[in-house]
Amino acid sequence: FCLMANRGCFRHNRTERPGPEVWPEVERAECLARGAALKWASGVFCRPEHLERLSQYRKRESQRTASIHTRLKSMVQSYLEGVGWGLEQLREARTELREVSRDLKKAGLESDQNTEGGRSLERLREVSANHSQLLAAVSNLPRLYSVRSMVMETERLVESRRLLEAHAKLMDLEYLQDDILWQLNKAAGGALSTEDQEVVAKYFSGVRHLVDALGKELWAVVSSALALARQNPTPFVSAVRIVEREEALDQTLLEERGGGGGNSRPLPLGRPRCWRACFFKVLEEAVAARFRSVSYLHTRGPGLAGHLSALQHGIMADLATVRHLLEHCVPPHYKLTGAYLRASHCCLHAHLTQVSSWDLESGEIFAVLNWVLHIYNSPDMMGHPELVTEMEREELGPLISTEGLEQLQCKYVQSVRKSVSEWMHKALQVELQDWQRDQEPDTDHEGFYQTSLPTIITQMLEENARVALMIGESLRDQTIQMGLYEMENLLNRFREALVEFGKEHRRDLSNSKNKFYLHYLLASISNCIILKKSTESLQQQQSSQSAGQFTRTPPNPLAALDRAVRRACRLVMDQLLLDLKPFLPGLLTRPWLAQGDPTPKLCRVLERHLELYVRVRPPCRQRLQEEAQWLMVVEYVRALMQKRLVCRSGEERRQLAQQMLQDDQLFREIFHNLEGEGSAPEVNPLALLPVLAEFIRLKDPNMLTLEVSGLAAKYPDISEEHVSVLLEIRGDVSRDIKGAVLDLLEQSAPPLPVGYRPIFTDILVPPSTMAFCLPTAKCA
Repeated sequence: FCLMANRGCFRHNRTERPGPEVWPEVERAECLARGAALKWASGVFCRPEHLERLSQYRKRESQRTASIHTRLKSMVQSYLEGVGWGLEQLREARTELREVSRDLKKAGLESDQNTEGGRSLERLREVSANHSQLLAAVSNLPRLYSVRSMVMETERLVESRRLLEAHAKLMDLEYLQDDILWQLNKAAGGALSTEDQEVVAKYFSGVRHLVDALGKELWAVVSSALALARQNPTPFVSAVRIVEREEALDQTLLEERGGGGGNSRPLPLGRPRCWRACFFKVLEEAVAARFRSVSYLHTRGPGLAGHLSALQHGIMADLATVRHLLEHCVPPHYKLTGAYLRASHCCLHAHLTQVSSWDLESGEIFAVLNWVLHIYNSPDMMGHPELVTEMEREELGPLISTEGLEQLQCKYVQSVRKSVSEWMHKALQVELQDWQRDQEPDTDHEGFYQTSLPTIITQMLEENARVALMIGESLRDQTIQMGLYEMENLLNRFREALVEFGKEHRRDLSNSKNKFYLHYLLASISNCIILKKSTESLQQQQSSQSAGQFTRTPPNPLAALDRAVRRACRLVMDQLLLDLKPFLPGLLTRPWLAQGDPTPKLCRVLERHLELYVRVRPPCRQRLQEEAQWLMVVEYVRALMQKRLVCRSGEERRQLAQQMLQDDQLFREIFHNLEGEGSAPEVNPLALLPVLAEFIRLKDPNMLTLEVSGLAAKYPDISEEHVSVLLEIRGDVSRDIKGAVLDLLEQSAPPLPVGYRPIFTDILVPPSTMAFCLPTAKCA
């Protein structure tokens, strides 16, 4: 039904559309609308029962169509009214344009008439311009004629230092010159010829000379301001007023030129003069001149400290003059005290930089460092309460840069090192000469041997550290480090000198010149103890931050001290052995067994040496006593190992053991003080003699196995050769027992405990005197 209705509608529309051809766009729009309506109707009326609502849909669509037609008519009506109002405005504009065009034509006609009338006035304009020039020339003639006289008068005022009057005259001359140039430039239409400019400049050439002369006098007054302030500050005040006038005039001229406009005058020749900047420049040159006026004679050496002191007094006196006198003669914005501080600081910086580049000695470098780091910023100088604020405001920075200070400190340390090295060399030479003296070494208040060497070295290093600390902890640490290096070098040379001293003594034992050889060895050991304490004190003075500041290997004077002490102790023991040697061959022989003769002599030698060891400072005194004890026991056991005495019976074994115990008692009486001082070694060597005596005195050979095991437990360094010799000395040990004992010793050889000091290792067993050897497995 819808489709048929729609087709009938299309036919009706096509048959009832009269008139001209419709636009394609309208026809396309109608097709789209009808298609949409058809789609809508087919969706709404898809079933017959839906046709009951057809009248409702028709009524609603009729109302909607009527509403659309009403709005379209209203919109078209408003557009038509707007078009009508626009057409009315266009008609009014066209009428006004016609009136304006008529007025412009009338104005053009009147302008042409005025141009013809103005041409008749050209001649009058030229006459008026010439009249104005002649009037200006006539009015300026009196002033032009007076220029030369004014120049001469101004020169006279300048020479008599009547500066303010001279400057007033000069300003009149300059104003006249500028006015004439401006009038000429105006008359020439702003394009004054070079020839006219040269004529004016030549006529006013005296003015330029006056400016130079006045400036010269002004700067002379400014440069002598410090002297004038104490006598007559009037010329300085006049100079400052003139400078301020010139500065104000420069500022005015610059502002006029910067303002622009057709009537602005060009800057006069020589402007701006910037005399205020020149004022401060001359002040800086005057300060530099005063620095140069301080006498540089005798600046090197001790005179450098006096030179720096003169600089200090000169600067402070000038600052007092500036603050109390000159500061009141200038405007506040000059900040004259700050300017003088800045100039003084710059001059000092340049001067001290020059001084630092010289080849200075340590005392000179100390004077410079102390002056820069302490005196310059102290309350006596720039740290004065009235100057601290000015110093902070100026932000002047350090007198010498950080790099410069480090270089100066390095130069100081190198200079001190050279001096210390020379003094140490001389002190060592004196020490070597003292060793050749035919008298005992000197003793201190405690009775210990000593020479002048440690006192000289200690005082020198302590004094250098104390002086360096006056500059700063960093320099103190560097100086101490240098001293420790030199101490290590000295101790190495000292040890070499000890070795040479010992060789020389052994070459000529009969020379009476060396009879105090042992005494000076002991004095050298005491000296090392003193130097060790001094070294430890210096190391304690160093700050903890200085440990990683040195690229070189850190000095180790304590190790060098230990090497020197060990070498000296070895030489002392060599001398003890040399004194004991004449009596050692008679030890443990049959005459000794019968009479015990060499032992008392050995004891006397030991007593004499131990009495001398008392003159050595602890702990080396105990060390020497211990070494003497070890030496005596080792030589005693070595004599036993020589098999000078082989027992033939049990009675001889008893006598041998008894005599060894008696010798042990004599030795113990000599060394009784060693244990009392609490420094006895962990293994007492004297305890070995009773053990060996008991081994020899043992009656039952079958018990030797147990005795040897106990001996090896106490002295694990004992070897089979040592035990074999002991068995042979007994003279009653069968081959079987000997083999069993040696087998047991070989199987139960314990390792050396930690801290154990070997005693049998230093004792070599002499080779066997047998002419032949049986081919036994043990011998092989």
